[in-house]
Amino acid sequence: MALLDEDICYRALRTRDARFDGRFFVGVRTTGIYCRPICPARPPLRKNLLFFSCAAAAEAAGFRPCLRCRPETAPGTPRWIGTAATVSRALRLIESGALDDGDIAALAAGLGIGERQLRRLFAHHLGASPIAVAASRRAHKARLLLEATALPVTQVAFASGYRSLRQFNAAIRSRFHDSPTGLRRRKRAALPAQGSCRFRLPFRPPFAWNELLAFLGARAIAGLEQVVGSRYRRGLFENGTSGFFEVELSPKGHALQLSVTGASPAALLPLVQRVRRMFDLDADPAAIARSLSRSEALADSIRERPGLRIPGAWDPFEAMVRAIVGQQISVAAATTLCARLVERFGQPLQGIAGLTRAFPTPEALANADLSVAGLTRPRARNLAAVAARIAREPDLLAPGRSLEEIVERLCALPGIGPWTAQYVAMRGFHEPDAFPATDLGLLRAMAGSSPRQIETAVEQARPFRAYAALHLWSKAAGEVAHAARAVAS
Repeated sequence: MALLDEDICYRALRTRDARFDGRFFVGVRTTGIYCRPICPARPPLRKNLLFFSCAAAAEAAGFRPCLRCRPETAPGTPRWIGTAATVSRALRLIESGALDDGDIAALAAGLGIGERQLRRLFAHHLGASPIAVAASRRAHKARLLLEATALPVTQVAFASGYRSLRQFNAAIRSRFHDSPTGLRRRKRAALPAQGSCRFRLPFRPPFAWNELLAFLGARAIAGLEQVVGSRYRRGLFENGTSGFFEVELSPKGHALQLSVTGASPAALLPLVQRVRRMFDLDADPAAIARSLSRSEALADSIRERPGLRIPGAWDPFEAMVRAIVGQQISVAAATTLCARLVERFGQPLQGIAGLTRAFPTPEALANADLSVAGLTRPRARNLAAVAARIAREPDLLAPGRSLEEIVERLCALPGIGPWTAQYVAMRGFHEPDAFPATDLGLLRAMAGSSPRQIETAVEQARPFRAYAALHLWSKAAGEVAHAARAVAS
């Protein structure tokens, strides 16, 4: 709570500044409602306002969410610096269901701190307890499913993490002052057909959508994913069923539109969270730009490419496979080899135009002769050994307490060095400070500089060096494209 400057918050509310969306919430004493800073309603008098760091804090103070601006749909809490990085990791674990059983001690132990310290950090940074945050997010997830799907209320309850229908009904009535069916009835748009659903995923502007799509398009694996026009598509296979999703910019602004077909009810909310991470929708572009602008090497790129995001992989294992396959070869060659792995070892998908395979599981690649896909024998052996190890010990790819722990854990696997570990931490674990300093693209962008000199040049960009890498890669790609146009002319 001490992190909020109320003068800045009030100015952002008066101007409806979308850059602050999700960074704070406003409680109105006279109505008992809390809003996002972009709410279209007329701003109340300053004396009637209270400011909160998160939705859970507003709800704990007795405010209910606004029906116009929908606080539960705001972008997620941005990543912070210092001790708040622990809070950020805790929030990610809570999002994954770590407190569905209310075990704060286990959550704190997984973060390497005591339960009392975890409570203190949440009170300082969010103004709410971990349990209150978990309860708020669970209710908001339920509302999302009620309004975006045609699922029966009972399925919504259990898919959202509730243990009983009675608990679900009580939580919804307490938080939204309405029943689950009443919330669904309020939704004006028609519900999608059974088995299909649509979600609106907000972000803070600016958002370099074309650059992100170009990055993913250059690495799109045939049969698994496609970039068609301004839309990204990907196939899925879970619980014996084929499905797919599509992502594109929402016409309503400052959001992506996610369409899902064929996913089971239990898979919907995890899928939404994966897509949010994959497209880095909870990033804070203003904070990132401030950090990166301290480095002279990045100043021009920040002005030319505002809102670059980290293009995430679907999960850490996929990021690891892509990184190992791509060691010391071009992006095009690595993508071709990955397509062969998907074709030979991925689960077939049925009835989806242009999408024929899911990404191989660790079990499918474990101890397989991957050289048949065109990998060199040493690289094929390393990849098969890594897949076998992860199949036995899936916790190797669990979130880490820190970037350093993740890198150390990955470097202990066969064939993985610092570059691969940093790349996987960046794209697979969504670590904002990961930086593969020995990357050939970075060396090309900083011609004449050694990896150590590159690290020194971006040191001031901490804790957002992953975004520095994105800017340097974009710079290198732009120079290559410029040279190609010059040759052609």
